[in-house]
Amino acid sequence: MMARKRAKGLTDRQIKILEVLERFHNQNGYPPSIREICDKANISSTSVVNYYLNQLEESGYIERDGRVSRGIRLVKPLSDLTSSAAVAMRQSTRAVRQAVEELLQVPVLGRIVAGSPVPVPASDFSYYDADSMVDIARSLLPARERASSDLFALEVQGDSMIDAMVFDGDIVVMKPATEARNGEMVAVWLRDRDETTLKYFYLENGRVRLQPANPTIQPIYIDDPAVVEIQGKVIMVIRQVSSVAV
Repeated sequence: MMARKRAKGLTDRQIKILEVLERFHNQNGYPPSIREICDKANISSTSVVNYYLNQLEESGYIERDGRVSRGIRLVKPLSDLTSSAAVAMRQSTRAVRQAVEELLQVPVLGRIVAGSPVPVPASDFSYYDADSMVDIARSLLPARERASSDLFALEVQGDSMIDAMVFDGDIVVMKPATEARNGEMVAVWLRDRDETTLKYFYLENGRVRLQPANPTIQPIYIDDPAVVEIQGKVIMVIRQVSSVAV
């Protein structure tokens, strides 16, 4: 099968998702769910698929109706979208900027709990594969992180950080770190419990306070700072806003 020519302004993964949408609709007569897109595109995380669907919707390649399940529609057949004439017509300011910006691929390594700490599943990281990545324009990152090559991302599970605008299903981009200043949002591993959590970090009078951003959830106090291993600091949050059923 001949590889489809990439449309200017589209990444390989965006093209792959568009192909899945078109092929599934042609075969079944209705659009796929997000989980079916995951299966067909060999992407493990629904948040990663949602991230690319949001990009495609913003760029005008698809339309989505969050009120119904399977509410995803290709604006035009993929052959039209990838033809040179159609591409020339669709070159908006966004597409031009997207084409010239250098994209940074950030791997999604697993899930992080924003709630009560939970044991680390032995298979958690194996759930994510080489396709579990997000493409981020370097210009969106803090200036000091734009040249970084060691950033990683985690999918948020839970609602303990909602007042910090970090919601269940969001993706947090992390900078590896072993130390943090008071008030920084960090991913921590509690050695004595083999549990992970996402919280604000505070070291106070020799005791660690892991502070949620939700008034209904109590902070976690750790008397021995040695059991708290900081794994990374949050530098960016990728919001998942679609309500399409998965």
